[in-house]
Amino acid sequence: MLSIQIDKEEVKQLYMEKLKEKISEVDAELVFWDANELKRRTCMCWNTIQKEFFFDPRFPKYKVGNKWYFPADKAKEFLLQWITEKR
Repeated sequence: MLSIQIDKEEVKQLYMEKLKEKISEVDAELVFWDANELKRRTCMCWNTIQKEFFFDPRFPKYKVGNKWYFPADKAKEFLLQWITEKR
């Protein structure tokens, strides 16, 4: 007879560590966000983004042709600062 015991807390901790690693990898892969990625990352629609922070001179943005691009690291930094100012 075979008996297996699993420590649920240990499994949860290992899972969370691997999840954090994968999230970091995905974040590191993107140099620029486009408008769709910005909407996904902020959970905001385009109208809300424009109303709330798009025209803030501190928000990093570049228009290439007809498309907007946002440096991922600087945009993330700005968004974290912006949300703390909204308190």
